[in-house]
Amino acid sequence: MVLRVAFFLMMALALVGFGTVAFVFMRQQPPAPAPIAQVAPAAPAIAAAPAPVATPALPQVPQKKYLVASRSIATGAMLKPEDVVARPLPNDIPGAISAESADAIRLLAGSMSKHAVAAGEPIREDDVLKPTDHGFMAAALRPGMRAVTIGVDATSGSAGLVWPGDRVDLTLTQTLTDPALPIGRRVSAETILTDSRVIAIDQQLMQGAAPAGGGEGQGRTVTLEVQPEDVQRVSVAMRLGRLSLSVRAVSSEEAASTGSGSPGSAAAKPRGGSIFGRDVSSALGIEVPLPAEQRVIRVFHGSADPKEFKY
Repeated sequence: MVLRVAFFLMMALALVGFGTVAFVFMRQQPPAPAPIAQVAPAAPAIAAAPAPVATPALPQVPQKKYLVASRSIATGAMLKPEDVVARPLPNDIPGAISAESADAIRLLAGSMSKHAVAAGEPIREDDVLKPTDHGFMAAALRPGMRAVTIGVDATSGSAGLVWPGDRVDLTLTQTLTDPALPIGRRVSAETILTDSRVIAIDQQLMQGAAPAGGGEGQGRTVTLEVQPEDVQRVSVAMRLGRLSLSVRAVSSEEAASTGSGSPGSAAAKPRGGSIFGRDVSSALGIEVPLPAEQRVIRVFHGSADPKEFKY
């Protein structure tokens, strides 16, 4: 019993001592530091964009349409519409031909180039010799050649397909009036000239349109370059019948430029041979025999009317 009481006393003393030590320890502990406020980092300063610098406006160069070579043009070439094109260029080209007119290209067609013009270069007044200029025909002809003018209509003149510088064949079509000829041989056609160069041509025919107030059959003029002995041939052909032109292929033009069209060559010579109506139409090939000639004998009896006997 005494031991149990002593045990409880010792336990009570131990608890009192433990509580005293804990109290003293808590009184000596420093106060907890205040929490540190979190400060957000300052945003970096953004540099102000520089004000745009105004660039001075470039001065506008005035432009004007001029005639320009669409492809290389050789010296002595006859200009065609496809050789020339209108393009805007700076308005300070001395001597350049203006293209402000709607028909500027058409009016230049048929002119002869006095100097070579490269593709893309403007064509100047000094580069060409126009058909209306003095000495154009003499300058356009090759040495030893002649110029002969023929009359054609819009149809026989290839209906506006012929231009100066083209090479053509000249065909004569005629009607023979001899009643003794078979009907299949009364209409014939033959080539009078081959590979002749066109020097000049009527402006209306070049456009393929009849003039105001005129019909399709109204005559036009075409000037061809021929050899001296062919001038008389063409003159006779104009009296015999109707003349027509046919344009030769480009390959023919190239062959002519290599020398076949020079004086004394086979160029501009007739091919020979004629085509008759019966060669075109089989109906005209049927020969109809002429009626047999009858003989007549007249017998006179005094003053009475004569009697005729046919056999």
